[in-house]
Amino acid sequence: MIRKLSHQYVREIAGLLDAAFEGDGDLAISAAASIESAGPNEISFIGNRKAFSQAGQSRAGCLIVPPGFPNPLGRTVIRAAQPRSAFAAVVARLHPKTPPPPGIHPTAVVSPTAEIAPGCSIGPHAVIGDGARLGPGCVVGAGSALGARVTLGEGCLLYANVTIYADVEIGERAILHSGCVIGADGFGFVSTPQGYEKFPQIGCVRIGNDVEIGANSSVDRAALGVTSIGDGTKLDNMVHIGHNCQIGRHVVIAAQTGISGAVVVEDYAVIGGQVGIGDKARIETRAVVGSGSGILTSKIVRSGEVVWGTPARPLKKYLRQLAAIGRIEELREEVAALRKQISESPASRPTGSPHSRS
Repeated sequence: MIRKLSHQYVREIAGLLDAAFEGDGDLAISAAASIESAGPNEISFIGNRKAFSQAGQSRAGCLIVPPGFPNPLGRTVIRAAQPRSAFAAVVARLHPKTPPPPGIHPTAVVSPTAEIAPGCSIGPHAVIGDGARLGPGCVVGAGSALGARVTLGEGCLLYANVTIYADVEIGERAILHSGCVIGADGFGFVSTPQGYEKFPQIGCVRIGNDVEIGANSSVDRAALGVTSIGDGTKLDNMVHIGHNCQIGRHVVIAAQTGISGAVVVEDYAVIGGQVGIGDKARIETRAVVGSGSGILTSKIVRSGEVVWGTPARPLKKYLRQLAAIGRIEELREEVAALRKQISESPASRPTGSPHSRS
């Protein structure tokens, strides 16, 4: 549940951000809003060129702006090096989430061998398996199921209907949205004369601290060994992480991306939406994979490189090829005109024609 505080004064907000303000420090701010809709007692921010152009027309009582923002009208502003990040901190202060009260709902099924630390909240019809361990302050939403020997670190939040299979380890302050499935079998089969036989998936999943996994995403267990996700990594909705993948720290992966088995994604990489990555590929540190790209099996995207397209290639090359494709119709017309010009030229007429010399 999200509640709203009565108000915060501009000078208090500036103090929270350790930032300087200009204008009315005693203005009471009651809510955060977009720059288009914010009113006199609401705060917004300037985060891009479009917002910059809208600042003059905005009715927001206070704006969080970059250091160089001009203020000829003397508006109430707070200057922050990163306005978007600062605004996020203000939103969290003005609209805090109210955690459910601690305790175990009467309809929940909790194994007698599970260890539930103080301050945990277990929702209706949740299931906690044998030997599971929940750190202090964990929240398990309604209908969620934790298998045997699952470990949650302190302050984890599981929304309704999250499923975690056995032998999964999750660090502190992880957030798992509804429909997540963590630790399901990887896609491993062996071809035999009788058909496909399942290769036993006996590995596990380890997830670090401060990881957030979006709704209906899945992280498969390793066939042997570990599927891992590093600290601070964020997965969008409907992302699939295959068996034995090694996802580094502070990686960002957008929606509808599918990652095949044994892929390595190194720290701070950024992967756009609807990307497909073949097995055993490697995305090195701080590489960027554009939306809709396809990474071939065993392909290596080098550190800091930006790639796009299918198959993925360096962005500059992709843009040149895209521009060339855009000119195909124009080039076709030019070729047709040249063919017509050549066919009508005297040099193209056959010998012995009425127009040739005898």
